[in-house]
Amino acid sequence: MGWLFYTDGRVQTYADEKAEIARLCTFEGDRRKTELVKACKVGSTWYAAAKVTNFDGTPVEDTTYITDPDGSITFGAVFLTRYDDGCWGYKDMEESAGPVESRAPLSLLALLSELKDPDSYAQDWRQRCRDWAAIPDYEEGDKIRLATPVTLTDGSTCQIVTATHYRRGRQKRRCYRIEETGGLVRLSRASLAGSELLSSAKGAASPVLAEYLAGQGG
Repeated sequence: MGWLFYTDGRVQTYADEKAEIARLCTFEGDRRKTELVKACKVGSTWYAAAKVTNFDGTPVEDTTYITDPDGSITFGAVFLTRYDDGCWGYKDMEESAGPVESRAPLSLLALLSELKDPDSYAQDWRQRCRDWAAIPDYEEGDKIRLATPVTLTDGSTCQIVTATHYRRGRQKRRCYRIEETGGLVRLSRASLAGSELLSSAKGAASPVLAEYLAGQGG
């Protein structure tokens, strides 16, 4: 399915978006209904858990999902969203369709029904979500070995870094001091996947940044 944009301006705020995701995940047929259980927005992407039940109370039979004890199934859905000339639009896909975006919170994954096929697209998507959630949130002063070297804009690489920060105006922003050169670099969360904590040095201040700035001043 392609992108669908609303030109009537009905979606303008976060609350509008959440209400529209709920509406899109709620519908009734002749025998069963689907309703939103949970929706979470990460970046510009909405992740949803939608529950399917039969009106007569009989178990829902499905080729992808194992029926839950209450007779229902709950599946995951991904909604890519963006604004174009003030118009909100979305592109949706069910988890078994192989969505690329895979940052659904663990709390949402826990609501989903078990899968029949351990090698399915949905199983792979769920594992990628878990891998993303497993990336550590490092503390100030933590020394880290990246799983693979990161290539910088000047062509050099770095693999061992120390978490620190710098300030831009009133904002405190995360950066990392390169072990080999002492320079500072911004790293994406994805580049921290599979990284290893070598040592921890928690503190409110930033000794590595202070050392770096002292060196620059000399």
